[in-house]
Amino acid sequence: MFAALGRFVTRFRWYVIAAWVLLAVVVVSLAPALTSTQDESEFLPKHYESIRAAQIQEDEFPSQFQPGAIIVFDRSDGGKLTAADSAKVTEVVGSLDAAIKDKPVLHKVFSTAAAQPPSKNQLVQLGVVGLAKDQSGFDTPAMDAAKELRKDAKPLVAGTGLRVQMTGAAPQQLDSQESGNKTLAIVGAATILLIIVLLALIFRSIIICLMPVVLVGLAGTIATGLIGWANQAFDLKADSSIEVILFVVLYGIGTDYILFFLFRYRERLRTGDDIRGSVEHALERAGEAIASAGGAVIVAFMALVLSSLGIFRSIGPALAIAVAVTLLAALTLVPAVVTVLGKALFFPSKRYLRAPEGARFAAVGRQLGRRPVVFAAASGLVLAVLAIFALGFNPTFDFNSSLPKNVESTKALDTLQKGLPPGSTDPLTIVLRSQGSLSESALAPFRQKLEGAKGVAKVEPGVLSANGKAATFSVTLDHDPGSDAAIADVKGPIRTTAHESAGPGNTAYVGGTTSVFVDMNKAMNRDYAVVFPIAALVIMVILALLLRSLVAPWYLMISVGLGFAATLGATVIVIQHLKGDSGLIFLLPIYIYLFVVALGTDYNILMIARLREEAREGRKPTDAAAEAVTHAGPTIAAAGVILAGTFASLMLGGNSLIVSMGFALSFGIFIAAFVMAMFFTPALTALIGHAAWWPGHGDETAEEHDARVGHPDRSEVSAGSTTGG
Repeated sequence: MFAALGRFVTRFRWYVIAAWVLLAVVVVSLAPALTSTQDESEFLPKHYESIRAAQIQEDEFPSQFQPGAIIVFDRSDGGKLTAADSAKVTEVVGSLDAAIKDKPVLHKVFSTAAAQPPSKNQLVQLGVVGLAKDQSGFDTPAMDAAKELRKDAKPLVAGTGLRVQMTGAAPQQLDSQESGNKTLAIVGAATILLIIVLLALIFRSIIICLMPVVLVGLAGTIATGLIGWANQAFDLKADSSIEVILFVVLYGIGTDYILFFLFRYRERLRTGDDIRGSVEHALERAGEAIASAGGAVIVAFMALVLSSLGIFRSIGPALAIAVAVTLLAALTLVPAVVTVLGKALFFPSKRYLRAPEGARFAAVGRQLGRRPVVFAAASGLVLAVLAIFALGFNPTFDFNSSLPKNVESTKALDTLQKGLPPGSTDPLTIVLRSQGSLSESALAPFRQKLEGAKGVAKVEPGVLSANGKAATFSVTLDHDPGSDAAIADVKGPIRTTAHESAGPGNTAYVGGTTSVFVDMNKAMNRDYAVVFPIAALVIMVILALLLRSLVAPWYLMISVGLGFAATLGATVIVIQHLKGDSGLIFLLPIYIYLFVVALGTDYNILMIARLREEAREGRKPTDAAAEAVTHAGPTIAAAGVILAGTFASLMLGGNSLIVSMGFALSFGIFIAAFVMAMFFTPALTALIGHAAWWPGHGDETAEEHDARVGHPDRSEVSAGSTTGG
């Protein structure tokens, strides 16, 4: 199959290149932009309590607004607010309320602005800006409105001694978007620079240094457009980090696949074959490994469509589309371009004609072949020790904590907490619903019981709906709404108190962002039990089909499972214990699982495919393992360094979610390449021997094959076989 593809691509190389360029032009011209959201409630199914509370509130209280922005006032000198200051705050908020009614960019998103009384210690005073009907506060119009509202507010306090800052849904989304754009620019520049430098060190070629930048950039443009269409067609929304992750995935994986192909192409050139023959051979030999590796990654990502969380259902197809387009480019566009460039690809270096000695990898390979037990035990022990620390993983659900500390919405939260409970920025909304009707007298006892619940700072008087069948209570928490303490309080005493105090014929629903976090935790635990096993099972099927074995897929998946746990454990050590963070964003294990399992499988596939090839040359298992490390080791090392470095560039973003993700994924790729694929997999395969290929015959030589199927007279091995790396 891949030999035929190689012949087709080399013959019609110009048509292949033209087709890719034409497709990119069409996609850029017609595809919609990517959409993302910070609204955690959009990630949950409707049967969860927090979502049911929001729906009842919308149905029964259509005129009751949700806060879209919180305006925080304090004195610039840090002193207490005077009566004149408070009057000025009321005047400023009134001016902003008038601006909301006058300006389309504002009244499309916001409904009204109202001043609140000063805090008891007179250090802080708030203005609350309500959202218009059917507005979430997390989309592009909301960000535009937040930017305009900030611009209008600053001049109103000039020369008054007051300071104004804004936080809440829309301002936080704006800061998140702007922070994400800066992160993307930093990560993008670092990624491109890293790829160019590393490829220059490996190949000494100007053209090869630029090849991933151009070809992966072209494929990425197409992938982004296709993802935009998919999101539009299926109403998918991912969190705001998706563009950064997509960029890193595209360039990291794309560069890896280009390396897989180029190492095999360069190897064939060294035998004296011509350009077209070398391209065809490289695609024949590397194509199966690239396609199988890409298939495993795509399957792992697509398994997320089984998630109950909308964020994962959106991220999964997006990443799968990106990898699929990159894979197709690696199998068609890259060989076509290489055929056109010929030997000029390596300009100005001539070193590609000389095979490197590879002394270090040869030495490691020989040692592994002699002592597979030592290598398997040592690498397995390293993974197991790190995996123990994964038990200390503490998930956090506060998306806002991932914002940089220097943005206005984060500073506004810090200012607010000088005079008000941290929960003032985002109170819970508890909805009491009756099968009959509620009376005003029934609301006071319910409110009184809520006030006695652990974690509650204040409960506002209940508000009855027009038909008298429902009432809402605004509940301010003692702790930051996204903190572990607040989540524990809502999950336990607050929900329990609300449910038990509702009274006969009534039902209480706890809503609000903290309640959403509680439900997300429940959904996440469900997803771990469903998505992980299914993704692992399908990847095992792919490995079984590739290797024609029922044994090898098991220990390969055990190795990547250990790699996952070791990566999570190392991240817990660095971020929670050394850096001192209270926890890791709850999304992180999913990302680690996807990238370490999927991409770790990539490197395992490349190594075991080489092991099989060496065994088919007639080598015994330990010798085959030694040769595989000698020849596949440089490819895996180069790919691992580039991909790990690419993910490490995320740590330059300044966003705590992106920083922790950058460390975790770069460390995971390093473990996958330099521990799992380089040592653990070949050592285990050498120890298991021929049984690793049971019930197939993946390691048999051509003579053994002919003898088994009844052609003992055949004496020649196919001329296409080679042992280079």
